[in-house]
Amino acid sequence: MAELFDKQAAIYSDSRPTYPAEWYKMLADLTPHHSLAWDVGTGNGQAALGVAEHYKQVIATDTSEPQLKHATPHPRIRYLHTPPSLSDDNLANLIAPAGDSSLDLITVAQAVHWFDLPRFYSLANRLLRKPGGILAVWGYNDIAVTPAFDAAAKLFHDTTLPYWNSKIDLIFDGYKSLPFPFENVGLGSEGNPVALDIPKELSFEGYLNMVRSWSAVVTAKERGVDLLPEDTVRELEAAWGGARLVRSVAYKGFMLAGKVKICL
Repeated sequence: MAELFDKQAAIYSDSRPTYPAEWYKMLADLTPHHSLAWDVGTGNGQAALGVAEHYKQVIATDTSEPQLKHATPHPRIRYLHTPPSLSDDNLANLIAPAGDSSLDLITVAQAVHWFDLPRFYSLANRLLRKPGGILAVWGYNDIAVTPAFDAAAKLFHDTTLPYWNSKIDLIFDGYKSLPFPFENVGLGSEGNPVALDIPKELSFEGYLNMVRSWSAVVTAKERGVDLLPEDTVRELEAAWGGARLVRSVAYKGFMLAGKVKICL
């Protein structure tokens, strides 16, 4: 799935919400050890930076090299390109050279729906510390601005539906249908993710950059369809309240966190 994001890597890094610092503290409070964490599908490294505030070392991986070129350096983060062709054993050796059952936390922000889930979950079960290791996955879908803008944004969003990869349906339903075979730790469970808003001060240009980075918008453009012609942009701008207006918005987030189920 990396090719879906390679072409829009530059605007992707500037157009997404910042996950609240409290989320990372909340997850850190769940793990008794804070030595090693793995941020999977790290993209520009946003989640890895938050994790690094609480863990001694963070391995941040992505299958997209262009995305990693926009990642923010940090002394406790090691960024690695991990192509899908990499075997599980080789990937495990890169992530956790100390061996199995050595990761304190695995995080996946706005990405797990693209994964080969059986393969990823098998690797997570193998590498997470037992007991105590935590896997946390989260995402967001809708953005709440005002009733008028939200209605206009939905009309625009509906035009993008034919161009999304089918795996995005997991995001559209807020991970309610995402398989998640891990033991409940009080932050959502399979079929019942916890809702977590993500506040942000957003300009209209920021909103446009976000939707321009959607894989559906890029795919449509490659097929000769412009989903953001001038008249659509003008309609959205009017509903926003003008190009210069900065609004307080809330991205509608959701999270599932759990630990490895121990069979006795």
